[in-house]
Amino acid sequence: MEHTDGFSHTDKRGKARMVDVSQKDASIRTARARGFIRLNPPIIEKITTNQLKKGDVLSVARVAAISAAKKTWELIPLCHQVRLTFVGIEFRILNEKNSIEAIATAKGADRTGVEMEALTAVSISLLAIYDMCKAMSKELRIEGIELLEKSGGRSDYKKSG
Repeated sequence: MEHTDGFSHTDKRGKARMVDVSQKDASIRTARARGFIRLNPPIIEKITTNQLKKGDVLSVARVAAISAAKKTWELIPLCHQVRLTFVGIEFRILNEKNSIEAIATAKGADRTGVEMEALTAVSISLLAIYDMCKAMSKELRIEGIELLEKSGGRSDYKKSG
């Protein structure tokens, strides 16, 4: 049953449904997403000098991001399992804002996009940082998770500004 309300994951009665992508052509899909975690200067210093007792925070967050992207279809109920060909994540320390920016890139060759995989990678990387730093402060804040761009499939998108 097709949807009529503009939402692709609901049928005419508003019931949740998985989108049927069997008639779509496979193509290279790419998505980039970002998010931030606000910390405090002492925590940022410990991260940049690798002085946290739990270990190398950004390496752990990178592995968590990649693992999470590969499991997005298990975490988000109506997502398809896509054939990822690449997942990468970069971190930038923003001392002037007391934060770390995470930018994830997901690529796949499939019939549906990889936006959710990029967003999941960013989200989980920031949660991994939170987990490793929470003993030093409870005043950590994850914010600004957003899609930056996507390409492939029916439409392309690039965040303005």
